[in-house]
Amino acid sequence: MKRRRFAAGAAAALLAPLARADASLIEAPRFTRPDLASDEGGLWAIMDREESKLRRSPFVMRDAAFHDYVQDIACRLGGAHCPDVRVYLVRNRYFNASMAPNGMMQVWSGLMLRVDNEAQLAAVLGHEVGHYLARHSVDALREAKSRSAFAMGMAMFGVVGLIGQLAAVAGMYSYSRDNERKADEMGLQLMSKAGYDPREAAKVWDNLMGELKADPDTDPTKKSPLFATHPPGDERRATLGTLAAAMPAGATFEQRWLERTAPYRREWLDEEIKRGATKESLALFTRLMARSPQQADYAWARAEVYRARGAVADIDAAILDYRSAIAIGAEPAEVHRGLGLIYRDRKQLAEARASFGTYLKLSPDASDSSMISSYIEELNT
Repeated sequence: MKRRRFAAGAAAALLAPLARADASLIEAPRFTRPDLASDEGGLWAIMDREESKLRRSPFVMRDAAFHDYVQDIACRLGGAHCPDVRVYLVRNRYFNASMAPNGMMQVWSGLMLRVDNEAQLAAVLGHEVGHYLARHSVDALREAKSRSAFAMGMAMFGVVGLIGQLAAVAGMYSYSRDNERKADEMGLQLMSKAGYDPREAAKVWDNLMGELKADPDTDPTKKSPLFATHPPGDERRATLGTLAAAMPAGATFEQRWLERTAPYRREWLDEEIKRGATKESLALFTRLMARSPQQADYAWARAEVYRARGAVADIDAAILDYRSAIAIGAEPAEVHRGLGLIYRDRKQLAEARASFGTYLKLSPDASDSSMISSYIEELNT
């Protein structure tokens, strides 16, 4: 008990300077639009043009109800700045969110797939709102020393072209360690003030670290936008956990999050499968299966990755996962296609015909229905 009180006291001591230094930022009134002739006004104008492009992008999700749900989360974090925060939900398989100086916020589907509850999403969005309130992005763009560096910084707020340039972005655009810590701390305060459990913030980082460590031979800064512009994971996770220990517990709203994201789960899983990061995807899907063992979608997704990798042991593992999905029920039709393809390769003709038949029955309008029908004809000869 003494040790627990000491830890809480130490965390409170760490948080106290932040509370004094940044309370004015968190409680600040809305920003006025800067003069167009000023440096910052010019940045806002550029961002307004980029936002206009984003608004028309085919990558933006058009579900008004789901958009309003996430917008409301961002608004509760932004407080008085709510009218200036404009959320765009973007179909992008990577884990990221960003907020431009003019209030344009992007939330990528790869992030939404990975967070376990509403509080974890609020932790990431709160961090971005913290950068916005402290004007970190304005400072970083203003300090760009060349046209190419400025263009690279601008890419942090875009969808196209970013992923292939992560190493360059990391070298130019990373916020300072102090700015990252400040944004983390402000984000924790904002999410706690909004009623969320701040302890969920460290879990977000823990889960993402688990994915990237599953493939130790790769450079995280080239795999995730978040790691290209943020400090080392172990340090950040420890700091978040320590600071959260000094704050009151809040709600996670896990069930509400699962219900709201359910219509998109298979689409997001399919995008992750197509990302081709086998070890990371297996780590992610294994974690999701352990957390929600009654979700057939996760067993299907892991089976697809195993089947794509294709070693003998992988194919055996894929069959087990496909069968698990069927046992759970309400499985994706693609479960039966995957089994049919395996059985066809293994010359198990009757099993292949049955699986392909079930697939076409469940998904008669599938884009590959003609090909699967030809496989059935082939198996009947």
